[in-house]
Amino acid sequence: MNKDVLFHSLSLLFVIISRKDNSNFSKKMSNFAKNLKNFLTKKMTRKQTLIRASNVSAVGNAVLSVSKIAVGIFAGSLAVIGDGIDSATDVLISLVMIFTARIMNRPPNRKYVYGYEKAEGIATKILSLIIFYAGIQMIVSSVQSFFSSEPKAMPAVIAIYVTIFSIFGKLALAWYQYRQGKKIESSMLIANAVNMRNDVLISVSVLVGLGFTFTLKMPILDSVTGLFVGLFILKSSITIFMDSNVELMDGVKDEGVYQKIFEAVDITEGASNPHRVRSRQVGNLYLIELDIEADPNITIKEAHDITEAVEKNIRQKLENVYDIVIHVEPRGECSKNEKFGIDRGYNVP
Repeated sequence: MNKDVLFHSLSLLFVIISRKDNSNFSKKMSNFAKNLKNFLTKKMTRKQTLIRASNVSAVGNAVLSVSKIAVGIFAGSLAVIGDGIDSATDVLISLVMIFTARIMNRPPNRKYVYGYEKAEGIATKILSLIIFYAGIQMIVSSVQSFFSSEPKAMPAVIAIYVTIFSIFGKLALAWYQYRQGKKIESSMLIANAVNMRNDVLISVSVLVGLGFTFTLKMPILDSVTGLFVGLFILKSSITIFMDSNVELMDGVKDEGVYQKIFEAVDITEGASNPHRVRSRQVGNLYLIELDIEADPNITIKEAHDITEAVEKNIRQKLENVYDIVIHVEPRGECSKNEKFGIDRGYNVP
């Protein structure tokens, strides 16, 4: 149902009811309907979206974690317990995300003139370490169980049901996190969505392992499945750790931005030979610096107009550009001993 239709219907209903009791009910309920509409339809800031998505993640993963750990202990399934521990780390991840969102919203100051957007990259690094620790714990528990001399009992059937519940729950959370992450271009939310997608694969592997355990009557397969789950968690943590290096080391995830910058200069009259091009990201925003060449006989005003045109063309080709710094050099006199940046051939000077 269209939201406007719903709210107008509510207002009309309140008016009809109020006519029967001759009170101020109509005015109060109409205002309530308007306030409800404003609350549900208002455009949220990037920080608000991050916090809301993190809250949803925290609550959802808390429910899944408690369910899987409790059922895993009751059913005697190490793989299900491990899956529950992985969901518990997702709760910690969500809490870190909420804390990070509040830091990122702080304004720039003398010490951090670029603001606090890179807190997202630091938080992503912390999350990868939490996930890595959970993977190590899972591997250690599985190996100890595998070599334990104690007789291994068959897990209870309820372990299968909670795993199926976990798969559908994680799919919903992963879809929501990815959608919100793409909406505000948050590497932290997208990384969390990828982590949850991996959790779905983990739960599927646990389900397959349980299936083989019950089919072949070999409870030791539950420990083997737990070992593979732990290894998969480790792989995910290392991938997230490496991805977070890009922003923290002033890199870009999409190297295609450089080709777009070169193309922007090519279509600008009076500008040529873009070189020493540098691009980095602060949060979801690009900071771009480059050198260009121009006719040495033009005026400062004409050189300024050329840089303005180059900046305009770059912004048309790239989204989320915060700032562009362009240095103009006389044509044919660019330095050959420049350390940073790349030239048209994607070569480091």
